Amino acid sequence: MEALAHARAWIDPQGEATLPQVLRAMDAQVPPATAGTVQRLPSRGVLWLHLRLQRPPKARHEWLLKLPMPVLDLVTVYQQDGGQWRAESAGDTMAVGRWPERARYPVFRLDLPAGDPRDVFVRIQHSTPAQFPLDLVTEAHHAESVQLEYLGFGGALGALLLLIAGCAAKGWAYRDADFGWYAGYAALTSLAMAAYTGVAGQFLWPHFGLLKDAPTNMLACAAVGAAILFVRKTLGLRRRLRWLDRLTLVLGIAGGAVAVAGAFLPKALFLPTVGVYICIASLAMLTASAVAWWRGDAVAPWVFAAQFPLVCVVVVSVTRNLGWLDLPVLPQYLVIVALAIEMPLLLVALFMRSRDRHGAEVREQALSTHDALTGLLAPHLFADRLRQVVARYRRTGEDAAVMYIDLVNHARIRDYFGTAVAEQSLLRSVIKLRRLLRDVDTVARVGEARFGVILEGASSRSSVTERASRLIAAGLTPLPGLKPDVTLQFHVAGLLLGDRPMEAEEVEAALASQLARMSPRTRRPIRFIEAEQPPASDAGDSSMFTSEAEAAHDPQLAPSAGS
Repeated sequence: MEALAHARAWIDPQGEATLPQVLRAMDAQVPPATAGTVQRLPSRGVLWLHLRLQRPPKARHEWLLKLPMPVLDLVTVYQQDGGQWRAESAGDTMAVGRWPERARYPVFRLDLPAGDPRDVFVRIQHSTPAQFPLDLVTEAHHAESVQLEYLGFGGALGALLLLIAGCAAKGWAYRDADFGWYAGYAALTSLAMAAYTGVAGQFLWPHFGLLKDAPTNMLACAAVGAAILFVRKTLGLRRRLRWLDRLTLVLGIAGGAVAVAGAFLPKALFLPTVGVYICIASLAMLTASAVAWWRGDAVAPWVFAAQFPLVCVVVVSVTRNLGWLDLPVLPQYLVIVALAIEMPLLLVALFMRSRDRHGAEVREQALSTHDALTGLLAPHLFADRLRQVVARYRRTGEDAAVMYIDLVNHARIRDYFGTAVAEQSLLRSVIKLRRLLRDVDTVARVGEARFGVILEGASSRSSVTERASRLIAAGLTPLPGLKPDVTLQFHVAGLLLGDRPMEAEEVEAALASQLARMSPRTRRPIRFIEAEQPPASDAGDSSMFTSEAEAAHDPQLAPSAGS
């Protein structure tokens, strides 16, 4: 039952009244206490409550008096013990190990003999305006309610610990610092929640009372500072909104400074400082996510949705507790609910940002290994692959063919039709190459209009010639509907490692030299490096079109843009 409905209340403005003085004051006309009233005590004031209780003669249950308010500064309960008054104290300003009952909030056992009325006096000291809940409960009912409370807290903290462990493991496995930052932020926020709900004082530091109730507010400031730094990092404000980035950075660092100041500042100065900082930092964090959302950031809506309920609950609680605004009291579990909403949504935002960043890194790595226009391998990777093929041939005798292919009329296309059409011609060349090659074959762009191909397992010139001739024919075939109507002219130089074993650098130099000796108007666009001696003129070693003698008398055909 709610005990305030059966109590009388008296406020000691100076907080110096002794129990005999309170007894005399209570003998006068003292009004009954009103449940749900917000008590605004003077800076040194104390609220006294008087209860007259009597347990039924045949009642077997023991009764407890509890104040379910973990952040209550100090409460002292006076009971009669053999004609003397016995005092027991508990509260946030003293270590939980010194409480009469170790719990999340003050709980006192009542000494009520059956059928004998007893007077109980409660002295409450608290520095901020608050509603002071005062409940009478049987021991059995209290044990049941405590079990339900810890079931909820255990589930919430267990989920947070699992989330923290998962993010820490992911950050370690993928070497992603952002997940490590999130794990640190979530751990600090969980610790602040544990302190706010009284779980930390009961289980983590039950005998620590040096800083009194300062750790709760210090952890709250540190958690808000970590939150705003994490939001700043997740939103990437440094690249998008420089002024907002500087503001959030200053506020994030200030959170740590205010938290440390709690160990030195008096409570009368520290509490308003904490309230001002938490309100400003929370609203700035919400504003940052809203501005980023308005600027089109895809991650910002998730950050805003995560922060909005928590910021609302925190700002309302702080302003109401400090007496700045006359707002309704919010249940403590609403903070836990807001945290339960915030953590997963922030994790979704982190996953989205991590995906975008890793995608950019993959594209950046691809630019160093692949040609940006065609998507083919870069020249240095082609050279590495060629060295491997040559080494394997020397070791196992596995043959392979190497081809250099020039798009001969690329420069003329660029001069007549512009860069866009020239790039389109390169892309068309890649498409035609892909259709003629196997998935295991290596193809790379080794020059502006030159492609390198490695055909592993090829041991005859006929298979290479067949692919090269099909490529040349495909390039000269007009493409229906293409505007402008541009054909592609290819020259091919080939080498079989079985015919002429050479080092990789020598292979590349020989093929490039063979292409350089070919006239743009030659009738023999396919040529091989001979096994015995390389050619010394425009005449190639072998051809599917002409002989050596005919190669020296190529007719001077008039070139055209489409040839």
